[in-house]
Amino acid sequence: MDKTATSSAPKARKGEQAGVPAFGKDTYLRWYKEMLLMRRFEEKTGQLYTQQKFGGFCHLYIGQEAVLAGLSTAMKQGDRIITAYRDHAHPLMLGTPAREVMAELYGRTTGSSKGKGGSMHFFDKERNLFGGHGIVGAQIAIGAGIAFADKYRGGDQVTFCFMGDGAARQGILHETFNMAMNWKLPVVFVIENNDYAMGTSVERTSNVHEMYKLGLGYAMPGAPVNGMRCEDVHEAFSDAAAHVRSGEGPFLLEVKTYRYRGHSMSDPAKYRTKEEVEEYKRRDPLEDVRGKLIGNKWATEAELEKMDAAVKQEVEEAVVFAEQSPHPAPEELYKDVYTQQDYPFIKD
Repeated sequence: MDKTATSSAPKARKGEQAGVPAFGKDTYLRWYKEMLLMRRFEEKTGQLYTQQKFGGFCHLYIGQEAVLAGLSTAMKQGDRIITAYRDHAHPLMLGTPAREVMAELYGRTTGSSKGKGGSMHFFDKERNLFGGHGIVGAQIAIGAGIAFADKYRGGDQVTFCFMGDGAARQGILHETFNMAMNWKLPVVFVIENNDYAMGTSVERTSNVHEMYKLGLGYAMPGAPVNGMRCEDVHEAFSDAAAHVRSGEGPFLLEVKTYRYRGHSMSDPAKYRTKEEVEEYKRRDPLEDVRGKLIGNKWATEAELEKMDAAVKQEVEEAVVFAEQSPHPAPEELYKDVYTQQDYPFIKD
């Protein structure tokens, strides 16, 4: 399938002149290191899953790293993130130690959710990561609720609410969009459109192929974004957040990205051709930033190889940490749950 909207030549970005990058050395180095950690962590996760080191479902972010790297430099401290179940990279971008993310995959007490969430339910209260949600589309309404709370308290935070192109088919999207616009909630809705949902293309599931237009029925502004370039992602998130912080209400971004692996580890991805996958690998955001670092003489091949080795070591140490961490005790089943001691239907 030819996704021409994503493959078209990028537009000139703000502050960019011919041959002159719009961002500086430090920003590109940050993007590269963040994407490198996401990529190496997910590659190792895929290996461990096939070795049956942990169970459950497992959805990798390989190929989509520019989405979160671009967001990391556009968001402000205190902003909130909520997403679906392809969520290993989100805590890593926010600064959750890799060992805690790995321990969560292993279901150990040292994990970021005490081993109770696993692959699909990452949370980090201190870093404002509100999940990781396994129910398709559930996070859309929850994200609006988080934004409502911030507006009610008079805060300046923005909630970035991520969903896939498949979740955009859920009815809860329309109910949420209507309420969010009516109340002018400070939320940026983000459709990470990798074009295939669980395995069926957008063209086969919707008459609307430009998904940023889904908000137009509620007068919600939106825009498409090339999700394979950190620069484009940064500017799109920055502009959307500025719109939201101004009090104008929600903004919808359709980030056109591509996953190099299947929907989950159990997906052979036979619904797309090898040629299509290879074409997108030639647009690898990691290699794009690497080329700019070397081309601008901001880093040498040796320096980037050293960075790669350090990240791989960090991931390996995370595995050792996870495997040496304890499993939750049986009584943990009764902790961290909602209870009401005087619930009226419980009698002594």
